[in-house]
Amino acid sequence: MSAESVVSPLPGRRVRSRWPAIGLTGVLIVLAIPLIFPLWWMISAGFMGAHEVFAYPPRFAPETWRLDNIDEVFARQPFGRQFVNSVYIAALNVGGTIVVSSLAGYAFARIPFPGRTVVFVLFLSALLMPLEVLIIPLYILMKELGWLGTHVPLIVEPIFGAPAVVATFVMRQHFLSLPIELEDAARIDGLGRLGIFRHIALPLAKPALATIAILTFLASWNSFLEPLVFVAGVPELMTVPIGLTQYVEVYGEPIWNIQMAASSLSVVPILVVFVFAQRHFVRGISRAGIQG
Repeated sequence: MSAESVVSPLPGRRVRSRWPAIGLTGVLIVLAIPLIFPLWWMISAGFMGAHEVFAYPPRFAPETWRLDNIDEVFARQPFGRQFVNSVYIAALNVGGTIVVSSLAGYAFARIPFPGRTVVFVLFLSALLMPLEVLIIPLYILMKELGWLGTHVPLIVEPIFGAPAVVATFVMRQHFLSLPIELEDAARIDGLGRLGIFRHIALPLAKPALATIAILTFLASWNSFLEPLVFVAGVPELMTVPIGLTQYVEVYGEPIWNIQMAASSLSVVPILVVFVFAQRHFVRGISRAGIQG
């Protein structure tokens, strides 16, 4: 038997094996269209003229890309300052939530203390209380503390609120998935509880930390009710979600093309954070369900 007769079927076999992958890719592209289309329409509407946004038949791209809409975004109100406000508030929320949730998650996962399970269940029950129920007590508390009209409530409340509860759950699940033998070996080497947390557990928690960072950043960046209550009426203190509602005409009608241009700018940080952390995010979410 010649060498050609032995190797000739292989290329055809490889070609046939590609078809399932090609078909699956095509199906995924079709399924992605309903998810991508709103984003595309938002971006294209941000560069349209006001008369084009509701033109009939609908237009999926502007006749002329109006770059001056971006200038209007910053000319009508201090959008740059609001953008910076959202960025630094989200960054502080991420940092504070990581510190609090990693310590609490490690305590719930590795430190035995009386009633640990009961306390953890009560801790998770905080998720059953919607923010709309808590906003009035929070408003009264912030008023008594003299924090109204500042960014302090937007920084402090999420670190000890529902986002921190979710983050603590993720960290607990991750620490439960780590082999206990790692801690035993660290104790033999003379490390205490804090040393084990700092040098063993925390460096191995990068996927969980990335998951917390993304979820916390999204929650802070998209937060609407708290900024509306605590800093409403001060354009320089507003965050991006509140600022987007301010692009209106004299009679309250939204200026849709300018609002869409501002909305397109507002999604950039979210895309940046997700692109850089998506690999760790997927691993962290999958590990969160390993241990009960």
